[in-house]
Amino acid sequence: MRITIGTATAGVAALAVAGMALTAAWAHGPTRQKVRESIEINAAPAKVWAAIGNFQDMSWLPPVTKTEGEKGNEIGATRKLTLTGGATVDEELYKFDAAAMTYSYRITNVDVKVLPVTNYSSTLTVTPSADGKGSTLEWAGAFYRGFPNNDPPPELNDEAAIKAVKGLYQTGLGALKKKIESGS
Repeated sequence: MRITIGTATAGVAALAVAGMALTAAWAHGPTRQKVRESIEINAAPAKVWAAIGNFQDMSWLPPVTKTEGEKGNEIGATRKLTLTGGATVDEELYKFDAAAMTYSYRITNVDVKVLPVTNYSSTLTVTPSADGKGSTLEWAGAFYRGFPNNDPPPELNDEAAIKAVKGLYQTGLGALKKKIESGS
């Protein structure tokens, strides 16, 4: 007598596992996105750090019209950025190293209509340029799209989030380069 129940059961189990794997793949939500932009600035690293190294001063970033904050450059310091048009962004400092000329912060509150991201963190770092004649300023961020579930609307999808952050970084870095190199 031959019993094939084990083979049939194994086949059903294999189909069930395959089905769960497909369901899990389809159910997967957003993936963490990253943007990294840098710019060469014709100025000593100390001069660039002096322009960006105060967490409480975002005057170099064009859409920012006002910065209010607490605790200076201490870990846990907060700031509220008021943007052109009145929208606000709340941020918190979680790493600061003046000697290495770098700091990291996270957004704690922002309307996704203003910046279509969630769970955003970012790092600014100043280093001597490769040729030793100036500085490199790098702005790197990691975040999720503004819509955390599957099937996001176009304005809150991965591409919109990447485009917005990349545009912000490029605008900010370009404005800072111009400000520092022109001496204003």
